[in-house]
Amino acid sequence: MRQKFGEKYIRYFMGEIMSLPAKNFQTFEKTGYIRNDFLVFGAPAIQEAEINEVVASMKSGWLGTGPKVARFESEFRDYKDARYAVAVNSGTAALHLSMLVSGVKPGDEIITTPLTFSATINAIIHAGGTPVLADVDPVTMNIDPERIEDKITSRTRAILPVHFAGRPCDMDALSDISKRHGLKIIEDCAHAIETEYKGRKAGTEGDFGCFSFYVTKNVATGEGGMVLTRKKEAAVRIKILALHGMSKDAWKRFSDDGYKHYRVVDCGFKYNMMDLQAGIGIHQLRRVEENWKKRRDIWNFYKQCFSHLPIRLPADPEPETRHAYHLFTILVNELETGITRDAFLAAMTRRNIGVGVHYLSIPEHPYYQKTFGWRPKDYPNAMNIGRRTVSLPISPKLNHDDATDVVNAVEDILIHD
Repeated sequence: MRQKFGEKYIRYFMGEIMSLPAKNFQTFEKTGYIRNDFLVFGAPAIQEAEINEVVASMKSGWLGTGPKVARFESEFRDYKDARYAVAVNSGTAALHLSMLVSGVKPGDEIITTPLTFSATINAIIHAGGTPVLADVDPVTMNIDPERIEDKITSRTRAILPVHFAGRPCDMDALSDISKRHGLKIIEDCAHAIETEYKGRKAGTEGDFGCFSFYVTKNVATGEGGMVLTRKKEAAVRIKILALHGMSKDAWKRFSDDGYKHYRVVDCGFKYNMMDLQAGIGIHQLRRVEENWKKRRDIWNFYKQCFSHLPIRLPADPEPETRHAYHLFTILVNELETGITRDAFLAAMTRRNIGVGVHYLSIPEHPYYQKTFGWRPKDYPNAMNIGRRTVSLPISPKLNHDDATDVVNAVEDILIHD
């Protein structure tokens, strides 16, 4: 059965009421709540425009890298106020190519966060670098600049900050460190398409900004990524490396202008984006601000509804920043809630609510323990967050009934289980 808030709560969710006292959120009945159908975590909001664009590509016969990729690059570059943008087939590819073009060599150290997806670490390894972890700030969950200073050696070549959940890192502090030590900054912006720091767009402050368009991201193409850079020569080399090392605009060799010979000028990769993906991305990007507002409203709704519960909620956005609201993470502490994080995950799934874990800290994983000797306890903030974190649905596809179902399920578990 589905239990709903009264009219005030729905009006709040629709943006008509922006503040209600916490006590109002403790009044609905609880009798073993279960949602009727499963609410998929991170389901993208796809509309007819994307479907029609993909169909048009299929009818045209141009499925691979072509004019729609170029269009998507141009529109994304303009949205981010960037100089150059190169589309690739994943955020991981974006990171890998950025490190190669930035000059990372075997043995070079890249300092990054232990609270991230494995792709961040793997891309460093694939580029021949050595990942070095600096713990996170326990409130922002972003890499702590003071911990970075402690990790710098003569082999350090770059800092790889991750704008966790859409919250910008302290870019002033990171820029200061990079300038004093002569380091590159490669921003992992997988969560941060709309993110801004003091009026500056995430992904444009560092030497490279790397974005993901995976199915759960704020702009989704199924799979896909983008690299932003300030230097033309870097953009040209990334484009070449992304398509087998073939000379620039090799995709035009089958155009109606006649066959164009290409030359292999570098040992590249198969990292190019397809027009099928770009066609989706073009329309996703056009609704990015509309969808940001929807996620912001869900974020505020959750913050109000959960304010009386014994869980830790995400910190408010810092002044002079713009949060992308990519994730809404709560921390479940067994001593305070009477339930473990993993039991909470299972209980949400039983109530037909999809949830995620972002993330178990990197040193928790066997491969990295074996390869680098990392121990979770050496990064206590990331360890504590990773062992308690739960990500709740915050996709713009959610309507007020869906968000209410999430609130009902969380309250049912924490108050009645």
